[in-house]
Amino acid sequence: MSAPYALDKNGLRQALRIAGGSALGFSLCKLMNWPNGIFFTIYPMLLLGLVPILNAHIIRQFFASAVFSALFVLIVQGLFSHLPIVMTMLSFLAFAFLFYQMSRGANFLFGALGVVSLSIQLHFASYVGNGTSIYPLIISNGLAVLVTVLTAVLMHFMFPDVAPRQGRVMPTKAKESIRHEVLLCATVATLSFVLFQVFDLQDSISAQAASILILFPLCWKAAGMAGWQRAIGTLIGCNLALVSQLFLYNHTDILLFPALILWILTFIFSRYHIVGGGIPGVGFGIITTFGILFGQSLGPGQDLVYSALYRFSSVSVAIIVSLCAVYIMHHILNRFSVTRHHTFD
Repeated sequence: MSAPYALDKNGLRQALRIAGGSALGFSLCKLMNWPNGIFFTIYPMLLLGLVPILNAHIIRQFFASAVFSALFVLIVQGLFSHLPIVMTMLSFLAFAFLFYQMSRGANFLFGALGVVSLSIQLHFASYVGNGTSIYPLIISNGLAVLVTVLTAVLMHFMFPDVAPRQGRVMPTKAKESIRHEVLLCATVATLSFVLFQVFDLQDSISAQAASILILFPLCWKAAGMAGWQRAIGTLIGCNLALVSQLFLYNHTDILLFPALILWILTFIFSRYHIVGGGIPGVGFGIITTFGILFGQSLGPGQDLVYSALYRFSSVSVAIIVSLCAVYIMHHILNRFSVTRHHTFD
């Protein structure tokens, strides 16, 4: 099957930006021994991969998403963490607001980054206790956002586009479709948060992230394809991570080696993301798998073997459960005219 887009000179430079940004973020967090390396590795992939340009509006959305998720976790988690029902309802409202921004289109990046950031931070924050504090998590996330923006500016300066890009026209949606997408995605995201708390899945952050990322298409038909593509991307990414471990052997304490391997793998598979139109698909699933595995699991004296094997099994289960929830919610909402999803508006 031929790709819908060719990798032109602009696409090549975007691939260089994605690979360079993620490798630089990874290297900085490991060099400075900052916690939560997943933020520093994943955020550059999201910012440089989801949008091919960088301007003031995009940067504002990125900062706003970080501020929104941090304030929500600090205030709401601090005040209502001992009231599970209230916490669940407030989380649903926060997710609904973010998915509404995505469904409207103008602030899609704010909603997308906010959903991922909020989901991860709520997950981590729910396990804070016994003398531990939520503030290191909030600080590291804020630092990762700042580093990511500076990295993105540097990458666009080093590898600028050589030709003007054609803007994409956002399709007009009916109000019923927007309501459908917001209620469907907010419900599934809240269900994901609740299930990961009930079953005490503290070490399954990659699976929770996958359950959120497959909601980016915002509807059942596209989410089914996104889930399948995410599973394929995770499988390929995990297997390539295992292969890269053979090259690393026990030299993970030499930062140059894992950073170089991350750059090479991300650069190669960014092509599949870009030629697919820049939408989250198999290529995006592969590079974000690299980002999660390298950022979360790789460091001095660590390896990728257990993490890669556990990640694929947990992600597969999370995708299946999430798609089942999406399918059920889709058919429930389509029973009512005010929330019926229209394929063409």
